[in-house]
Amino acid sequence: MKKLYLSALLATAAFGSLLPAVQADDHDVEYAMAIHGGAGTITRANLTAEQEQAYKDKLTEALEAGRKILKEGGDSTTAVIAAIQVMEASPLFNSGKGAVYTWDEEHELDASLMEGLNGNAGAVAGVKTVKSPIELAREVMEESVHIMLSGEGAELFSRQQGLEQVENSYFNTEHRYQQLQNAKETIKKSEQPEQQAWEYLDLDYKYGTVGAVAVDKNGLLSAGTSTGGMTAKRYGRIGDSPIIGAGTWADNDSCAVSATGHGEYFIRFHVAADICSRVKYKGLSVSEAGDEVIHGVLEQAGGTGGVIIIDAEGNIAMPFNTEGMYRGYIKGEGDAHIAIYNEDE
Repeated sequence: MKKLYLSALLATAAFGSLLPAVQADDHDVEYAMAIHGGAGTITRANLTAEQEQAYKDKLTEALEAGRKILKEGGDSTTAVIAAIQVMEASPLFNSGKGAVYTWDEEHELDASLMEGLNGNAGAVAGVKTVKSPIELAREVMEESVHIMLSGEGAELFSRQQGLEQVENSYFNTEHRYQQLQNAKETIKKSEQPEQQAWEYLDLDYKYGTVGAVAVDKNGLLSAGTSTGGMTAKRYGRIGDSPIIGAGTWADNDSCAVSATGHGEYFIRFHVAADICSRVKYKGLSVSEAGDEVIHGVLEQAGGTGGVIIIDAEGNIAMPFNTEGMYRGYIKGEGDAHIAIYNEDE
């Protein structure tokens, strides 16, 4: 399948500099990748030693899946997808196999993908039978004239593209089911209307997402995000993960971002794109821009969560304003760095 950004490079060569991003052969940077597995009330008191190790092992596996592609000269988009698919297939994370339940005891999955060279993007929302939502996001990006597809239409498109289908029960896990029952009990006991009572659920009911950002040997950036959304969500609720600019953003002139958190706030404040705009127009580093948005704009508004950020030079930042965020990164052939808690380096 021909990559759209390669077509863009040919067009640039033929017609001059039509795109704001730098051509791939103008870069000679070391490849790098960062990933996250969700943010929230993640403390040592809440995880056993065995659980902590399981998360670290799976995050390492995801990073190594992405590294393999980048090391062999593969593109950042393929590496991002490979890393995310490891987490989608794991019951540890709120994405794919470990997705949370809706109020009606089903799973509705969202994902998005963006390339930094020319702004190509694809997203899906509310899908129930696609094994890998991030793979479907790529198909939307490369094979559809649209950017976002949802529900039954997205599932029909996935079947036409030959993607693997599963029963919705494939995504079931016992701990997520118990989480749903606990959330329902909390809501039903409240004297507030259902939607208002939902606001009083613990933060961990409200978010949990996986994502990856990468720069390849050609200096091209990509970002991707995949999620099961919020526990006990109703009415086809969609958060920030499939929304380009809110949960996912990539621009070779600035940075690539994948977010995890209370999606309504990330949508309202256009978090992912805002960070990259601060890099692009204010000349901030990825660390400075991330801190301004996550610890400034978002936190002041009452929003919680975090992001992973990478620029074309391989600089990485992973700010969050919660007690923890499953996260990690690699640079070239260096060691994989994994962290979970707020006090981790």
